[in-house]
Amino acid sequence: MLASILIVSKNRKKDLLRTLRIIESLIDKSQVEVMVFLDGCTDDSENLQNELIWVKWYKSKKSIGASAARHQIYPLANSEILIGLDDDAHPLTIDFIAQLEILFKENPNVGILAFEEVKGIFESDSVALEQSEKEKKQFLCSEFIGCGFAIRKSVYLDTNGFPVWIDIYGEESCVSIEVLAKGFDILYSNQIKVNHRVNKQVRNLRKQNYFRFGKQLKNSTYYFLVYYPFPFFPIVKLYWHNFKKYAVTDWEYSKVFFKTIFIVIVNVPKILRYRNPVAKSLIIKMRNLSALKF
Repeated sequence: MLASILIVSKNRKKDLLRTLRIIESLIDKSQVEVMVFLDGCTDDSENLQNELIWVKWYKSKKSIGASAARHQIYPLANSEILIGLDDDAHPLTIDFIAQLEILFKENPNVGILAFEEVKGIFESDSVALEQSEKEKKQFLCSEFIGCGFAIRKSVYLDTNGFPVWIDIYGEESCVSIEVLAKGFDILYSNQIKVNHRVNKQVRNLRKQNYFRFGKQLKNSTYYFLVYYPFPFFPIVKLYWHNFKKYAVTDWEYSKVFFKTIFIVIVNVPKILRYRNPVAKSLIIKMRNLSALKF
């Protein structure tokens, strides 16, 4: 196998079907495997198993979260190149498999390749490509975006993988810091582009923002508790920033803010079982690396 494409999906049958149909048109199925984990779907996403028999299907009746789902299927892949895509994201680069092979070969210390994300719903891929970066860009960065990336399986297995102590939002940061701690690099290259088919107006709805706010605040706290040698001050700074920027300006944000504090306090003993602090020098190095646009 040249590569394995891994997707986690929950209740987005239409998006998933479109992504898989596009992938099917771009790959040689004898050389590239596609693995899909259905995470507690309550729609009829499972019916796609009968329609797309070339896909390797995995499922959980109860939702376990995107990160835990990835944790389950990534070790099962049969190739050295693992490609992570969201169920609503597809490659815009036709020869993306060949490009990945070249990039990994040219950069032997790179553990993760981060793709360019082109956000939005477009009439065609050619229109989407018009919104992408025109000049070639390639640089080392501190983390990757989960909607489109590739990781060497040997590097992934050298880490603890996607964390089971995070549900969604923030799992990429955990894999990133563990890969960097092992001495590997994360390389951004816009030679490989993906269209993340998100409706920006819908994503900006306040209800969705409240949900994302709570998850990111909670998971950022867990991230500091697990990986930082001295997590107290980063956590205080995190909460003070979010209190000033969000909690004091909006009652709904305030409710989510204090609810998150309660959730974190209750779960601290469990999270500390995963504690794996990195060297302070690595944290300084990460601050000096480029960050990707989210």
